[in-house]
Amino acid sequence: MDYSGTANDGMDENYRSDADAPQDGDARPARQGLARFARPALIAGGVIAVVCVALLVIIFILDSFNATVYSVGGVDVQDATDEAKAIRDNYAGARAGGIVFLVLGVALASAGALVLYRHRNDRAADDAEDGEDVDFEDLGGRA
Repeated sequence: MDYSGTANDGMDENYRSDADAPQDGDARPARQGLARFARPALIAGGVIAVVCVALLVIIFILDSFNATVYSVGGVDVQDATDEAKAIRDNYAGARAGGIVFLVLGVALASAGALVLYRHRNDRAADDAEDGEDVDFEDLGGRA
């Protein structure tokens, strides 16, 4: 048996090459439909969630610092005065925006992960199995 080292010499008319299927960057058949956008959505949602958590932690630290500095004079930040209310509401907009974007980021990452999970074993649209059974000996080149 002469082994030429090539996978296919082009003589088999039923042979389907990988070049026939649409390819993505990793030389795998490209995903179709929503699955094309699932990985970028997962990454973007994760980044948005991490940034929002960091923002909320920083806002919590700043609020704690402002309340501590304000209460050094013997007053409480929970008082009904205008100055205490201004300190409490100092970062209200950033806190609300951080929470909204955190929820959106988690939802986007969850949707991307769900789509990736559901389409993990999908083949490309024109990639059909021809019923040929290939075992280890066939792959190793031994008969």
